[in-house]
Amino acid sequence: QVQLVESGGGLVQPGGSLRLSCVASRSTFSSYAMGWFRQAPGKEREFVAAISWSGGNTLFADSVKGRFTISRDNAKNMVYLQMNSLKPEDTAVYYCAARQGGIAYSLMIRYDYWGQGTQVTVSS
Repeated sequence: QVQLVESGGGLVQPGGSLRLSCVASRSTFSSYAMGWFRQAPGKEREFVAAISWSGGNTLFADSVKGRFTISRDNAKNMVYLQMNSLKPEDTAVYYCAARQGGIAYSLMIRYDYWGQGTQVTVSS
């Protein structure tokens, strides 16, 4: 079992930046691929970004490419989502997810563990 806790959400103006963090409870964190997903009100949860166990491979949704970056620190059991040039349409609850096996995927079904989410609101 892996417990995931997200933090770093909040209210930001359009064009601003936020960094989300996710800490994992498992000491074998380095063997897990990690992903970020989001769910806006009235919409389905969607893929945002993912990173392989080593950090050597990353994936991004087209809607965030060039604006968001994903990184990880295996020594700290942490994964980060740096969000720049935020837009109102980025408003959502952001979820951290982990999957056994080190390959990053964009499909939610590939992920085994989920955090509770952190709210990001982009508004002036």
